[in-house]
Amino acid sequence: MKGTLQITGDAAADELLNTDALALLLGMLLDQQVPMEWAFMGPATLKQRLGHLDAGRIASMDPEELVAAFVQKPALHRYPAAMARRAHDLCVVVEEQYDGDASRMWDEASTGADLFKRLKALPGYGDEKAKIFVAILAKRLGVRPPGWEAVAGVFADATPRSVADIDSPESLAKVRTWKQAQKAAKRDKQDRPVVATDAPTAARPAKATGATGASTTATASRKGKAGAAKAAGTARPSGTGARKTRSS
Repeated sequence: MKGTLQITGDAAADELLNTDALALLLGMLLDQQVPMEWAFMGPATLKQRLGHLDAGRIASMDPEELVAAFVQKPALHRYPAAMARRAHDLCVVVEEQYDGDASRMWDEASTGADLFKRLKALPGYGDEKAKIFVAILAKRLGVRPPGWEAVAGVFADATPRSVADIDSPESLAKVRTWKQAQKAAKRDKQDRPVVATDAPTAARPAKATGATGASTTATASRKGKAGAAKAAGTARPSGTGARKTRSS
């Protein structure tokens, strides 16, 4: 395995991505909600902290040990704990299904569809991430099983739209410029219109003020009950006398 990916700005980190299948899989796993360079630098940093990048040894670790390596400053991701657990789960799959050799995932794939299916089965790999990885293998490593273009979709074309198109600082700049233009045009990496939604925005305040909201609701409930009890007492005939109750 020898690829041509140049993404991190660090020659040694790029070399690891181009020669170590697990490093490449982990870099792609981390490539979400953080800059591309940060994501793909992660495998090299993790190797330094663990002293290895062996799928079997990582799979045998307590997941929280891996979390500790991820959260150590500087953190490997914006959400280091969650991504550490996904990375651990991915290594378990590589160990159990490919005897610890991540490159078998594509070396043994008979078709592009077969490769795509294998990638989609990995923890943290959704539809788009799997498509981009197929394109990385084809464009940067020369791994092109029959039908790879069909499963990679638009990521197989010549447009500088993803990490699969980066083999130099210049091409990195082109991809970044293209992504900025897409964002301004409200279109995603697959040229699809981005549909705005208010759901995430509306959900955030509720989560942030959950305890306060619950307290306010409970207070309102108590006031309501107290008002009802008072009204009931007032309505009783003189002389019956409602029994006093403790307030909670």
